[in-house]
Amino acid sequence: MSDTRARELRRNMTDAERVLWSVLRRKQLSGFRFRRQVQIGPYIVDFVCPKTRLVIEVDGGQHSQEENALHDYRRTKWLEAHGYRVFRVWNDDVFRGPEDVAGAICHALTAPLPGATRGAFSAAAPTFPPLRGGKEKK
Repeated sequence: MSDTRARELRRNMTDAERVLWSVLRRKQLSGFRFRRQVQIGPYIVDFVCPKTRLVIEVDGGQHSQEENALHDYRRTKWLEAHGYRVFRVWNDDVFRGPEDVAGAICHALTAPLPGATRGAFSAAAPTFPPLRGGKEKK
């Protein structure tokens, strides 16, 4: 992947990514700076706070399919092995309550959570065996 692909993804963000970016941009969330569609190693992450090394991934329904969940698991493990924490949020949660998502992210920024986690407000967890490492919050 290249910087060209990251630029393309910035230009063509999903609707959920646009909504969340409107909350994260310009240090609006407790003064933390976020970057969008950033290449980290072989991956391009949706959002990252460089200071806290927190990666935010906005997942659509396709991420609940086993094949995609396995890719997400491997991606998360790679990021964790390189010092990042991964916070996943469902598209639907962003649309239903961007303020709640922002609150959960703010909590993750200020009270670091070990490993990958999904926002505590997320009701729709995948039904296959847990692949994201650690305990998922429901």
